[in-house]
Amino acid sequence: MMKDWIKSILPGQKLDEGSKAPEFQARDQNNDVQTLSRYLGKWVVLYFYPKDFTYGCTAEACSFRDNFSQFLSQDVIVLGVSTDSVESHQKFASSQKIPYPLLADQDKAICRRYGTLTPLGISDRVTFLIDPKGVIRARLAWVNWFQYANTVLQKLNELR
Repeated sequence: MMKDWIKSILPGQKLDEGSKAPEFQARDQNNDVQTLSRYLGKWVVLYFYPKDFTYGCTAEACSFRDNFSQFLSQDVIVLGVSTDSVESHQKFASSQKIPYPLLADQDKAICRRYGTLTPLGISDRVTFLIDPKGVIRARLAWVNWFQYANTVLQKLNELR
């Protein structure tokens, strides 16, 4: 029992640029199953955040929401991930009008695969830019909450 608890909070290996992005499967706020392989052939913004309804996480999510049309116009997929439940994501997405999938990683498997799990058992604030072949091209950590989407768009434009 104690061994499982310790395993659940241990961080995973950190991934860097040039690494193959690990596959994942998780339910989003609409209870739809999302996988990375579903989006092969497109750029993917995979951003991890600590918790729904917190000040910084709300600002970050809304930054992506407010700039979502720019991602759509460039055919870029935006996916948010936290260890919150599908139900929490439903409430959060509804209250903040989030137009993109928020993935529920309650078992912390995705956070461990991407090396974002903190000792507190929640995700660190990290964003991965994944190219159409499934390779991580950038890893951005702790960007300004309010400018997150602009920073990501700028980095995407540099990489493309």
